[in-house]
Amino acid sequence: MTPPPEQPATPEHSAVAGARASVTDADLLARHIGGDPQAFSEIVKRHRDRMWAVALRTLGDPDEAADAVQDAFMSAYRKADSFRGDAAVTTWLHRIVVNACLDRMRRKSVRPVADDELIEAAERDTQLPDQTAEREVSMEVTAALKLLPSDQRAALVLVDMMGYSVEDAASVLGVPAGTVKSRCARGRAKLAPILSHLRNRTDLTRVSSAKGAELRDG
Repeated sequence: MTPPPEQPATPEHSAVAGARASVTDADLLARHIGGDPQAFSEIVKRHRDRMWAVALRTLGDPDEAADAVQDAFMSAYRKADSFRGDAAVTTWLHRIVVNACLDRMRRKSVRPVADDELIEAAERDTQLPDQTAEREVSMEVTAALKLLPSDQRAALVLVDMMGYSVEDAASVLGVPAGTVKSRCARGRAKLAPILSHLRNRTDLTRVSSAKGAELRDG
């Protein structure tokens, strides 16, 4: 059965949608704290794709990422009054999502991979047949990230995959900028043997920086 055509938006509907879009995240959070039953749902709609991207790249598992995002939004819903306004709501949400991911990784006792195991992984043939170049690169990067300790992985996801500045990533992770730089440097050094064959491919930059920026900035 052919679905009925969508009805054009009425002026009233357009006005409501426009007014909703003009409300800041901070205003929505304040309305939620004040008892507005719709305000937090709007925050979720605005940011769930970005939070999902961070969780998926950090955990490398869609089911785990979905659970982590759900846990994070529930935590944000319950603890909205803890938002102090010293950072953007997006940064505050990213911090909660990253913490939810790290908690899941700790509960699963993820074992950091030794350097010799990374070298062995780099020597294995990991090419995937019948995949587009971009998807292949994305899958290889995600698989490689899963080999890192959780703190290095989270820093690299924010800085190299999502395009955050070191300072903004430090704010999300709640650590000094120097710590983020150190974690990124150690993580990159461990990934180098695995991803060296991608060094001259533009796909890697497109998958990490462009898509990350799109998801980060909406």
